[in-house]
Amino acid sequence: METSNGPSALEEQIEQWRSYLRSRQAIHSSDVIELEDHLREVIANLVESGLATDEAFLVAVKRMGELDALSREFAREHSDRLWKQLVVTLTDADGSDIRTRSDAIVVLCLAVAAAVLIKIPALFGIPLDQNAGFYARNLSLFVFPLLTGYFAWKRRMDPGSSWWLAATFFSAAVLVNVYPFLPGGYTEVLVALHLPIALWVIVGIAYAGGRWSEAVGRMDFIRFSGEVFIYYVLIALGGGVLSGITAMIFYAIGVDVEPFFESWVLPCGAVGAVIVASWLVEAKKSVIENMAPVLTRLFTPLFAGVLIAFLVTLVWTGRGIDIKRNALIAFDLLLVVVLGLLLYSLSARDPESPPGLADILQVVLLVSALLADVVALGAIVARISEFGISPNRIAALGENVVLLINLVWSTVLYIRFVREAVPFSALERWQTDYLPVYAVWAAIVVTVFPPVFGYI
Repeated sequence: METSNGPSALEEQIEQWRSYLRSRQAIHSSDVIELEDHLREVIANLVESGLATDEAFLVAVKRMGELDALSREFAREHSDRLWKQLVVTLTDADGSDIRTRSDAIVVLCLAVAAAVLIKIPALFGIPLDQNAGFYARNLSLFVFPLLTGYFAWKRRMDPGSSWWLAATFFSAAVLVNVYPFLPGGYTEVLVALHLPIALWVIVGIAYAGGRWSEAVGRMDFIRFSGEVFIYYVLIALGGGVLSGITAMIFYAIGVDVEPFFESWVLPCGAVGAVIVASWLVEAKKSVIENMAPVLTRLFTPLFAGVLIAFLVTLVWTGRGIDIKRNALIAFDLLLVVVLGLLLYSLSARDPESPPGLADILQVVLLVSALLADVVALGAIVARISEFGISPNRIAALGENVVLLINLVWSTVLYIRFVREAVPFSALERWQTDYLPVYAVWAAIVVTVFPPVFGYI
């Protein structure tokens, strides 16, 4: 019978290491074989020096480096492979090409299903061009349940959890379609804006699988969200160029394809692209360095400069903020972008590295955003005092309070980290723990605001 330090235990450990290494997209099966030979050689040398096999395995893996760093090293050495891997499936002995092809087929079917779902209401007398409110309220429901199902399938979630997620989507669909909204009213617009925020967290629970309760699982979902946004924008830009060229060449022969594009290509492509973009991020996340953190490094000093210039101008001119709907949206978007820059900066940073210039820039950005949020909150409160409450003003007030709490404690933690008073993990844990707060507030706006404000 083998002991825990025996050959069978070692082979089991190596198999686990090998399986995880094969999941790194930049490393092929031949590379895994080469690395495994090197690992076994290191283990053998360590065992000869007197270490037990389990100790030798841990030391050998540590010496070979972290797997993420290993993946990046292979990406640098085999850069000619990278862009091919974005579109070409390479055959591996372990059958990973079959899994990849299976995933691609499932994603294609789900993208087509999303496109079909968004056209079904038209069959029941609800055309897109005459029912903008209905489609705005339900837009996320045409695609997020399918995306959640894909990740539940990928992560092999247990049926109990899957049914709970499905019930959440069903309840949301019933709620937003039963409420008697005033067409184009304030509460309908608020529901259309906030429902995707609440439901995106449900997608995240499926994406993280059993790791949603862990900070690392939620941080992975934050990275995923940023990458999906970038891929989606790239797909949309490419689709826009293709549509424009297509329209021009058909117009040259006297055929107007614009109605077809507006009725079919645009809505179907918009929902299908969400699933395709998500699959690209999921499948290719380790081929090249994530783009969101790279853009974060570029835009952090730029946004900090804009906020500082705004605050200086505000003080210099003595002018107040004109808090109307567009101004409120602009301020909220600015604060969301600042938090996004913070999140993706955290996701890309080595937690073991000491504080540096980039961290000081983050503190400057946070302090500037915090001051801007305080100014905006003061203007909102003044507006409510002067003109009374309304759905938009209360929603803006709540959102800015939620953002303010995050900004305040993030600033405190980051300053303490720069002063080396707390570890970097404290800041990362705060951000991931706060993530559900946004979903809860969005759910309150969706479920409570319409009846409270009479569906206006």
